[in-house]
Amino acid sequence: MAIASAAAANAYALTSRIANPAKPAPAAAEAAGFDDLLKQAVSAVEDMGKKTDAIGLQAAVGKADIVDVVTAVAETELALETLVSVRDRMISAYEEIMRMPI
Repeated sequence: MAIASAAAANAYALTSRIANPAKPAPAAAEAAGFDDLLKQAVSAVEDMGKKTDAIGLQAAVGKADIVDVVTAVAETELALETLVSVRDRMISAYEEIMRMPI
């Protein structure tokens, strides 16, 4: 149960960062947009995957605890599921817009 709650807490933190990114510098405020937000989210999930791979390799050589591996895998899985849900929601919104009469 502790693993699920920790993974959920990390997923909520990732979602919070996606929804409320830090304020960009004034010069970059005009350039920051939805696509930048998505790139950051994908990059964060990719980084989590790389971290999970590194922990898995450490466990394979006996330098990491299996609990750390399971926790990292659960966190990455939850982050990926969140990202896929956002993608599905975006596709649904796009399809809805395309069905609107002009």
